[in-house]
Amino acid sequence: MITVDDAISRILNRAAPLGTEQVSISALVGRIAATDVKAEITQPPYAASAMDGYAVRQADVLKGAKLRIIGEAPAGTPFDGEVKPGSAVRIYTGGVVPAGADYVVIQEDVSRDGDIICIEAEQSGSSNIRAAGIDFLKGDVIVKAGTSLHEIHGSICAAANIPKIEVMRRPKVAFFANGDELVEPGEDLSPGQIVNSNRYALSAMIKAWGGEPIYLGRAPDDVTVLCQYFEQGQDADVIVPIGGASVGDYDYVKMAFSDVGGEIDFTKIAVKPGKPTWFGNIDKTLVLGLPGNPASAIVTAALFLQPLVRKLGADVTRPVREIAELAEPIRANGRRELYLRGQIIGETGRLKVVPAVNQDSSLLSPFGNANGLIRREVEAPALNAGDEVEVIRLR
Repeated sequence: MITVDDAISRILNRAAPLGTEQVSISALVGRIAATDVKAEITQPPYAASAMDGYAVRQADVLKGAKLRIIGEAPAGTPFDGEVKPGSAVRIYTGGVVPAGADYVVIQEDVSRDGDIICIEAEQSGSSNIRAAGIDFLKGDVIVKAGTSLHEIHGSICAAANIPKIEVMRRPKVAFFANGDELVEPGEDLSPGQIVNSNRYALSAMIKAWGGEPIYLGRAPDDVTVLCQYFEQGQDADVIVPIGGASVGDYDYVKMAFSDVGGEIDFTKIAVKPGKPTWFGNIDKTLVLGLPGNPASAIVTAALFLQPLVRKLGADVTRPVREIAELAEPIRANGRRELYLRGQIIGETGRLKVVPAVNQDSSLLSPFGNANGLIRREVEAPALNAGDEVEVIRLR
């Protein structure tokens, strides 16, 4: 058996960030910027009024001064002329400040009689003009390479007149469940059968990590059929068979893997739960075998599939492991690295983690409230509330 850290190292040593592709700015949420994104235009592209009022020369805005209105500048329709001494242009929020004007007096500070306005209040402070380029200039980097893109990046790119950007390609992760005992949700169960639940958690987790999940289906305990599943998955970057990760006469998955030319890297990890997790490749496609036990599949996916998907997609924006303070004491650990389910409280800064009450490795229900795993190293001593531990987020 190899250690958890050794397994992760061996998996990641076989992985390299994938190529790039262009996507519309309407589809960039959750993607990773592949290159620096530079503005195509200056924003705002011109000096604009921040208020409804009158564009004037600042030298003319003395209390009691009277100015003649020579035109209008609504948003989208600039005034084609120049503001000269003693004149003013009616302007609206977002309107282009006309030539000659360097100040906008707000409409509440003037009285108007026909084409004449009178400055009724002393003027001081802001000019009420947004200078050209105060947001960004043409050529400025508005999104750095490696950024995990969120909802507002689309608007930023749109304002910079950029309709598409270069992003890292999402890793394609093909996965299938194995076992004659599996039935789909809603079907009647015969003695010895269980519901195929793994696909739902795995699909959502892969997507959350930046991958593209491809569910191939439920494979029976038949080497010939399993070979077909492996062949179907070879267009993906990673194949994840779930179940059959055992030893002895019933490990049909590894038999099929060998028959299609698969090469094993390792077959066991000193971890609880998840000891039979294995890893290898079929030509250029990486293969990570997970245990069929639902709780074990979730834990091992978080430990080993998560960093693989993130590296393939060049996502280095979120640490896989973080430090949290225990809210309750936990017992000493034994000879295998152990991962306890827990609720991580907080997003950044000082995190706390509350261990789940029931840590039986076969149970799914504790994951209902648990959003992370607590790492317990080999022969780790008992810890008290307030002690620090490493945690891995599940969501």
